[in-house]
Amino acid sequence: MRPDSTEYSTEELKEWDKRHIWHPFTQMQDWANEDTLVIVRGEGSWLIDSEGNRYIDGVASMWTNVHGHCRKELNDALKKQVDRLEHSTLLGLASEQSIILAKKLAGITPAGLDRFFYSDNGSTAMEVAVKMAYQFQVHSGRHERCRFITFKNAYHGDTLGAVSIGAIEIYHNTFKPLMFETIQAPSTYCYRCELSGGSSGRCSMECLAQLESLMKKNAATTAGLVIEPLLQGAGGMIVQPPGFLKMVRELCNRYDILMITDEVATGFGRTGKMFACEHENVIPDIMALSKGITAGYIPLAVTAANRRIYEAFLGGYAELKTFFHGHTFTGNPLAAAVAVKSLEMFQEERLLEKLQTKIRHVSERLKEFSDLPHVGDIRHCGMAAGIELVEEKKERKAYRWEDRIGIKVCMEARRLGIFSRPLGNSIVFFPPLAIQDDELDFLLDGLKKAVIAVT
Repeated sequence: MRPDSTEYSTEELKEWDKRHIWHPFTQMQDWANEDTLVIVRGEGSWLIDSEGNRYIDGVASMWTNVHGHCRKELNDALKKQVDRLEHSTLLGLASEQSIILAKKLAGITPAGLDRFFYSDNGSTAMEVAVKMAYQFQVHSGRHERCRFITFKNAYHGDTLGAVSIGAIEIYHNTFKPLMFETIQAPSTYCYRCELSGGSSGRCSMECLAQLESLMKKNAATTAGLVIEPLLQGAGGMIVQPPGFLKMVRELCNRYDILMITDEVATGFGRTGKMFACEHENVIPDIMALSKGITAGYIPLAVTAANRRIYEAFLGGYAELKTFFHGHTFTGNPLAAAVAVKSLEMFQEERLLEKLQTKIRHVSERLKEFSDLPHVGDIRHCGMAAGIELVEEKKERKAYRWEDRIGIKVCMEARRLGIFSRPLGNSIVFFPPLAIQDDELDFLLDGLKKAVIAVT
């Protein structure tokens, strides 16, 4: 038995996995015919399988990992807390670690966002945000404000409320009969712009004019606008043009529409600042946080609201203004303790400061992909990027789904010691923020070699 394996053999684990586990966002018919990596250990930026093979974690374990795997400081914080209290409810009780975390969050979130509702993951954080925004309108005497403006190519999670405000056809269309109707604004997918015939070279932000037209027409029935700031992640790492986010905030002000930012993927340093909205000095009314909040250790989410939102829910017991929403593991002490330590490590290790050099290096290295014959577009924001592959570059002709080009590139990257996962025809770059410089080059070199080999 290899030192990195469990008490069970690799073959046993693979067999049981294929017999019993239904994997997310995975065609299980394909999975049944593919070789399976069974991950048993993590070390820094690396994942280690049951045979002792090492793979750099190119997607930060579903966009969550910040400081690297199995950091002693975070492990110790978790161990210390588990010996004191594993969980107690926030229904009728307060909890030490959730209080400490809320106090720390209040010191770093955009000004005024200092009321925090805990839940379990990004989907639930957005579900909370949607319900909170609508109930705010009800308490404000505007029951007719029950709709939401969202953006094409948006992804906000997989619960039904989060699905309803999403707009990626392959993920969401199946569930349309179960979804509530939203108002969809154009995406900032400049490479395939729906408003300028796909010409990304002459962007005049026609999408903003379209958005304002929608707001003007629907403001009286709109509860809020939902946006992934700077970066639409699951839509293909689609980056918004400079100034777009700030103008969205100004339009929300103009038409008295609540602005809800989904910072589930962009929060906690991913874009180079603690939160993406800081790049354009935008302060939303409601902000959803998850993924990196516990540095990838334990599920936890937060929906942050300003005082105006919070105070609309205050009233006498019999007025029934209470926010009737909650989760069993709301404010879990183990998760909160790890999150507290993670925020301390941001300061102790000057992580955001050190990221700036890495981001510049990534920007330079990504230019090398531009000359590859089947790379159509490169979208980069902080420590996140999408490399869109095309069958024909001049015409921007997309590969067909049956070509499985993104999957093939990621399987080739795996052979080179890299774990990555595509978004359709786009290869994702999304490593742990604490990745070392040599590991960063290893990752980028490997992705480039994989693209060349497959295309």
